Amino acid sequence: MKAVIVKGAKQGYEVRDVQDPKPQPDEVVIKVNRAALCYRDLLQLQGFYPRMKYPVVLGHEVIGEIVDVGRDVKGFAIGDRVISLLYAPDGSCHYCKRGEEAYCHSRLGYSEELDGFFAEMARVKVSSLVKVPPGVSDEGGVMVPCVTGMIYRGLRRANLSEGETVLVTGASGGVGIHALQVAKGMGARVIGVTTSEEKSSIIAKYSDRVIVGSKFSEEAKKEDVNVIIDTVGTPTFEESLRSLWMGGRIVQIGNVDPTQAYQLRLGYTILKDIAIIGHASATKRDAEAALKLTSEGKVRPIVAGTVSLEEIDKGYEILKDKHKVGKVLLKP
Repeated sequence: MKAVIVKGAKQGYEVRDVQDPKPQPDEVVIKVNRAALCYRDLLQLQGFYPRMKYPVVLGHEVIGEIVDVGRDVKGFAIGDRVISLLYAPDGSCHYCKRGEEAYCHSRLGYSEELDGFFAEMARVKVSSLVKVPPGVSDEGGVMVPCVTGMIYRGLRRANLSEGETVLVTGASGGVGIHALQVAKGMGARVIGVTTSEEKSSIIAKYSDRVIVGSKFSEEAKKEDVNVIIDTVGTPTFEESLRSLWMGGRIVQIGNVDPTQAYQLRLGYTILKDIAIIGHASATKRDAEAALKLTSEGKVRPIVAGTVSLEEIDKGYEILKDKHKVGKVLLKP
């Protein structure tokens, strides 16, 4: 089969033929229906993920159909349509047993320690599988592990209450445009922030209010902003802090430039009673909740483009295009 292989640290990737995968006893093999490109891929290729083993198949978001099962696999069968978490937990530690698999000491990351999903087929640990209900499209399902399920968990960690106001930075991006929908689906009022006037009309379809500009805090403070989903990082973090009302929470997802540091003034966060929540992934229960929101039509997948394995370069060009709205998908 064909796969996108990262040969070594900072050595880029190549599309090449590799052996078809065979499942270990605790694994299944899936035919990849869709995978998704992510800004994280670019950070991995730049060497910011030190746990990556090489060579490795790139890609950490997937939906597919099971075509083979290992001898110890229970609860899943050939023909099941599934997604995978971004990582494989051991399923037996105290974190896993209480439904917080993201904190598993033994977790292994796809596209890091384990081969990822930019391939025609992929091996997946049964511990990371979640079944996809019939009412969810492949496009909607592939968004869950790294986008809608991840956002759902972030808002759950922020103790979002119905009727609170959520502001999303980078609101036209692959994460941002879906974060608006997840927050609204959870009962929030939502504000989308963008630096692009041309994208504001699209963002307005999924939000109650749109703010255009890099200096957005003064406009945001015209109402009480309770939660911020910051999908950008250091370029927006200062304005995000300033936008929050007392008792507010920032769910920090974006980190577009890991080389940049931010000097945090502790007094500001203390006096405003602000919580900063670093956040990166979903658990099975969050994935299931996001799939439910999608099946109910509360979250619609917004796709900026779909490419083949051979068009992976084009996919990353779309990903970096400032005019795009939504997520870039891969269909092998």
